[in-house]
Amino acid sequence: MPHSHVSPGSLFMVVAPSGAGKSTLVNALLAQEPGIKLSISYTTRPPRPGEQNGREYHFISAEDFLAQRETGEFLESAEVHGNYYGTSRVLIAEQMKAGTDVLLEIDWQGAQQVKKQFPHAVGIFILPPSITALEDRLKKRGQDNSQVITRRILAAGGEIAHAPEFEYVIINQEFATALSELTSIVKATRCRFTQQAARNASLFAQLGIHAL
Repeated sequence: MPHSHVSPGSLFMVVAPSGAGKSTLVNALLAQEPGIKLSISYTTRPPRPGEQNGREYHFISAEDFLAQRETGEFLESAEVHGNYYGTSRVLIAEQMKAGTDVLLEIDWQGAQQVKKQFPHAVGIFILPPSITALEDRLKKRGQDNSQVITRRILAAGGEIAHAPEFEYVIINQEFATALSELTSIVKATRCRFTQQAARNASLFAQLGIHAL
């Protein structure tokens, strides 16, 4: 069921093909904007060395995950390589109600599911300056072999086709420019009438301002 009541906090969804520089941009935004928090997903996969519960993921059993999914706890969920991943609807709603902005690093399918329940969520798509640049970044990352890189490049075309579904598009050619644009979107969203009214209810009442 969609949440029609507007919370003081905003919800941002950042989507990009692999290698477009999404995580670097998001981490830089979080470092300079204390009022925005990254949504931590739930997963049934075991923690990797150095990972902490509640930092990288909330680690839970498959039994608990499926039980929570059954009760509608998750905004969106997916099965990847035999493990479940999900975004907690309740956790996000609580943070937004408390006035915190929440950011989801998500894929386009997940973004579609989120939008159904949070129609005010702001979608931001990060594009590479070219497919060649995407390929170069994936090679420089040194995480994948050439077959995996080819597969990611082919998948990127299908993902990029969903860019028109998003309110904002950032072309990550020059990092500082892309970060400035991402920050501008966050700041502008905080100034939307609905957000300001939810954050400053007593002032708006005092000034006699009512939502249309």
